[in-house]
Amino acid sequence: MMENYPRMVKPGHKPFDPVQLAYWTERIVCRREDNDHMRKYDSIHVAGVYRGISTGYAVGCCLRCIFCWSPPSRDFPEKYGRFLSSFQVFSELKRHAEKAGVRKCRLSGCEPTLCRKHLLSLLEYIEDDPYFRIFILETNGILFGVDKDYVRRLTAFSKVYVRVSLKAGTPKKFTEKTGAINDAFELPFRAIEHLLEYEIPFHVASMSLDPRIMDLKERIALASKLISIDPKLIDYLEEEIVDPYKMAIKRLKAAGITLKWPIEELYRPLKELIHNIKDLAKKKF
Repeated sequence: MMENYPRMVKPGHKPFDPVQLAYWTERIVCRREDNDHMRKYDSIHVAGVYRGISTGYAVGCCLRCIFCWSPPSRDFPEKYGRFLSSFQVFSELKRHAEKAGVRKCRLSGCEPTLCRKHLLSLLEYIEDDPYFRIFILETNGILFGVDKDYVRRLTAFSKVYVRVSLKAGTPKKFTEKTGAINDAFELPFRAIEHLLEYEIPFHVASMSLDPRIMDLKERIALASKLISIDPKLIDYLEEEIVDPYKMAIKRLKAAGITLKWPIEELYRPLKELIHNIKDLAKKKF
């Protein structure tokens, strides 16, 4: 089975269906034991981002982004991690959070929406316990885009905040950067529409501040796509650059891409540019 499992993107790779890869990966990283829904994890500890957040580093993703920093378990989920129940994960998240004095938690290093029953069970524990104030759900949006009911299920939880990470601005670039088929490009944008419909708190992040990885034409296409859904999305857009993590550099190299470090220039944030255009339009008319 594993001989055809997508690993890193390389020149001339065959694009894969990320929904099918999600199901394939779930067969590796999710399992049921008695009444517990288990998922594989690399580790659980407090990370420095978000001013300190208790983080479960889970195994498995349905994209193969060339700039991804995640550990090798993303590409070889069968070789890494240990299975934990949702209660075990909750307990470890809380233990580390209390020790560090933080009241936020998340899953990272993976696609959290894999192993749906495990995630929803974990969210129930977080919802019912008064300690945590927020669970940040960082997602690539693939499964939320293909399954509207999955998004609807989030309405049962008051502590969930979603961060949708966009990888590219056009179908062609999406395939180049993630390894997935062109048709899947629309799924994260559908996820955004579903989140808006169900009024789930969220914002969008995109790898669009870095000219080395996104040219101006693609950046304009991305901005136009977001504005067509809701112009307010730009106001809260979190734009990212490629960071020189060991695995990110290794994956870029595998894809045949070499970037200069440190980065020499950045784009101006899209929200600033859009606001300037609006101000000019007001003055002119």
